Amino acid sequence: MKPLSRPAFAAIAALFAVIMIGTRFHHFGDMLHLPDASMALFFLGGIYLRKHLAFIGFVVLSVLVDWYSVSYAGVSDFCITVAYSFMPLAYAVLWYGGRLLAPRYDGSLRSYGLVFLGIVACATLSYAVSNGAFYWLGGRYPNPHMAEYLARFMQWGPLLVRAAALYVLAAEAVHAVAVRFLPRQGNSGTSHA
Repeated sequence: MKPLSRPAFAAIAALFAVIMIGTRFHHFGDMLHLPDASMALFFLGGIYLRKHLAFIGFVVLSVLVDWYSVSYAGVSDFCITVAYSFMPLAYAVLWYGGRLLAPRYDGSLRSYGLVFLGIVACATLSYAVSNGAFYWLGGRYPNPHMAEYLARFMQWGPLLVRAAALYVLAAEAVHAVAVRFLPRQGNSGTSHA
């Protein structure tokens, strides 16, 4: 996939920011709320936005939303421990995994499948980083051991990976429609990573 023009970059970045702000308060979702789209957005950010500064901007946005959630919206601070410092690494797995796949995302059926497999693999690895840091370093479990960690990983990991994969699948559908029906842009005004 070619780099986006400046207006397209700005529009997609703004859309991703709005989606992150709108969904980040509820990890798993419920009848009234969509599940957190952050994992998918970091992966898609790597595909569409690519820039290192954009990655940093989205990390800062995620921290600000979490701070607001805990400070003013009544969200529990249970997950805010020293292990929270591993979140940028977990998000980097997603962003740079997406960025690695971006050149191969050419609109072919194979590339859609590759991106879908990419989000499953990257979301699983990203969750292993964040959940592993929380479990082993967060201080919330007095006697951590591998069996309990694996049980918790298998309890929550598939839910988060599934949510990320479904968001990416929806984005792929939008991408396919946009490629089919929107006029193609020329090379002028493109933004390079």
